[in-house]
Amino acid sequence: MTKSDALFVDEGIKSLIPQRSPILMVDTLYEATTDEATAGLTVKEGNLFCKDGKFTEPGLIEHIAQSASAFAGYSARLQGKPAPVGYIGEIKKFHLNRLPDEGSTLLTHIKIMGVVGNVSLLTAEVSVDGDIVCTTNLKIAIEEK
Repeated sequence: MTKSDALFVDEGIKSLIPQRSPILMVDTLYEATTDEATAGLTVKEGNLFCKDGKFTEPGLIEHIAQSASAFAGYSARLQGKPAPVGYIGEIKKFHLNRLPDEGSTLLTHIKIMGVVGNVSLLTAEVSVDGDIVCTTNLKIAIEEK
């Protein structure tokens, strides 16, 4: 996947999610269907979640949550609605294979497994250059307006 083929890149991603620098942890929405999306982040030097040249677990979790947020914002936009605000309700089965290096480009696949009321259940897989760095399941609570 390349950024030139992406749905939203860099500054455009800000129209889908509420986060801003220095906590902005997604820079690309590559593709989205009704229940799956692929998003990404190029981990820049000096990233808030980097330590000793590595992108840490809290950064990975925040990146996954923001990838889901970009997906929700994109889906809302297609329906003519404003981007929703969500909160991590639960992190389950987080499995880390390795921490990505600064300078890596994360590619994150999100799949919605179900929606109960205002809570979305999703799985996520983060890879770098085709190598899976982590997987997890999340519950995201969507703020009711």
